[in-house]
Amino acid sequence: MMTVHEVSKLAGVSIRTLQYYDKIGLLHPTGYTDAGYRLYDDTDLERLQHILLFRELEFPLKDIKEILNSPSFDRSKALEQQIELLKLKKEHIENLMNFALGIKMLGVKYMDFKAFDRSKLDEYAKKAKKLYEDTPEYKEMKEKTKGRSAEEDALLADHFMLFFKEAGEMKDKDPASPEAQDLVKRIQDYITENLYTCSNKILSSLGKMYSAGGDFTKNIDEYGGEGTAIFVDKAIQIYCKK
Repeated sequence: MMTVHEVSKLAGVSIRTLQYYDKIGLLHPTGYTDAGYRLYDDTDLERLQHILLFRELEFPLKDIKEILNSPSFDRSKALEQQIELLKLKKEHIENLMNFALGIKMLGVKYMDFKAFDRSKLDEYAKKAKKLYEDTPEYKEMKEKTKGRSAEEDALLADHFMLFFKEAGEMKDKDPASPEAQDLVKRIQDYITENLYTCSNKILSSLGKMYSAGGDFTKNIDEYGGEGTAIFVDKAIQIYCKK
């Protein structure tokens, strides 16, 4: 049996994400310690592997839950299907992965937020420059950020995170509501004004990264409360389909 901390470290999934999976019935722990901490066995870890593979394939959590809970679910067959899907998407994913990684690295620089140390930020920036210095988005961002001080960057980052605090105050509402859609428009405009032209395609990719778990989700939920990142992603996807 493994504790939630051990599973988090092994799988690279935040403890908060594992807690959320338990809350929505996607991945319940097999047992608990006397102190109330979650305990996971090999069957739980196998289920987590399938969850993470489906997440990589961009399946919504609701769909993953229905698939895994289906009486007809066959783990071996599911793995074969996942492999086939990954093959079919390989070329697309390779192209999108590099682009999204660049957006992610650039975004992290402006999401400081004390959870990241300076060395990691510097590493992200170095890789971003090497991989994306020839892209229009990188050139535009470089031009717009030229001459900014660290204090100015921090101020812009704090201002950006206020959007997520605002989102947290409406996360129990319909993400298609006028208020939520207006918030998404302001997020898009803010990125375009201060970083690079944020097309609907880029915005959609950012939304998916916001809710995918890890540091992005953690930072956003710390500002707006648990579930804020998922709410923002839903609102963004609705906005981008208009």
